[in-house]
Amino acid sequence: MTAIPGLDLTSGAVRLTATLVDIPSESRHEAPLADAVEAALRRVTHLTVTRHGNTVVARTTLGRAERVLIGGHLDTVPEHGNLPHRIEGGLLFGLGACDMKGGVAVALSLAATVDTPVRDVTYVFYECEEIEASLNGLQLLADHHPELLEADLAILMEPSDAGIEAGCQGTLRIDVAASGSRAHSARSWLGSNAIHSAGEILDRLRAYVPRRPVVDGLEYREGLNAVGISGGVAGNVIPDACIVTVNFRFAPDRGLDDAITHVRNVFDGFEVAVVDAAPAAMPGLDRPAAADFVRAIGETPRPKFGWTDVARFSALGVPALNFGPGDPTLAHTRDEHVPLAQIESCETRMRAWLSPRS
Repeated sequence: MTAIPGLDLTSGAVRLTATLVDIPSESRHEAPLADAVEAALRRVTHLTVTRHGNTVVARTTLGRAERVLIGGHLDTVPEHGNLPHRIEGGLLFGLGACDMKGGVAVALSLAATVDTPVRDVTYVFYECEEIEASLNGLQLLADHHPELLEADLAILMEPSDAGIEAGCQGTLRIDVAASGSRAHSARSWLGSNAIHSAGEILDRLRAYVPRRPVVDGLEYREGLNAVGISGGVAGNVIPDACIVTVNFRFAPDRGLDDAITHVRNVFDGFEVAVVDAAPAAMPGLDRPAAADFVRAIGETPRPKFGWTDVARFSALGVPALNFGPGDPTLAHTRDEHVPLAQIESCETRMRAWLSPRS
């Protein structure tokens, strides 16, 4: 068994990122990294540390007027020839470098070295973000220990090119069914072709005009798109069923029930089955803690096009932002990497936000 190196949380976020990348932590196999994170945090005297599965929570208890939560997931997708790390041209390459060990390294460095923050801080390093939601460590905390997630603001260190991405879109996947009746293709007039009937579903999608609502000053762009189609029985059979799978990405001013009602109305007359759904998250930029963070970081917030775990905080009434090093489009790629300058910039700006003003 390969020995897992100890983590030096005072070595700076860049060096710490390299160390984290070199500790494999594919989803369901985060235990060695969680062990290392827990051991390192337990040596930090100003933190109270608890462990829940392979999720590690560290908290300050200074009695401050505000509490903020800073979090990141420990797991990665499976390796594909991108371990160990390497540094070239100001970039750190390696599995999870962007998604999201660079962000985790920033949070760990802050946890160890900002001992008297102006806000109480809860640091959460959690398991199983990359796989099914039932195993997500953050959701398990929300289900069983919601008091640990109480905060005035949550910052997820997801890659955002070192900018602020506020809230997130919701996502809904549905199956829209066109029906018909089978017949031999030599006597097609005796049947009804479901694949042909699905043309109406596609026509409605082509004609659909997505909204571009403004929420908390940010313009979100919705989208309703076919992402799959299936049908057919055999080369000589008129099919009696055809399924068009549709993905709806909706803005945070829609609740999940409203989104489901909307797509049912769009495809009125067809059978619609909800396959998967996740709510959107409001930006929450009107909250004092969020406004102060934006001022301190010095970046104009952007809308988050996509879904992240900020939605889990929104469901608990906690405003949440995405802020971390790395380009999110590089996540899960073979050449995944994170700029060293972005790691350093995120660490410097967040340290200034948490530290007492001189």
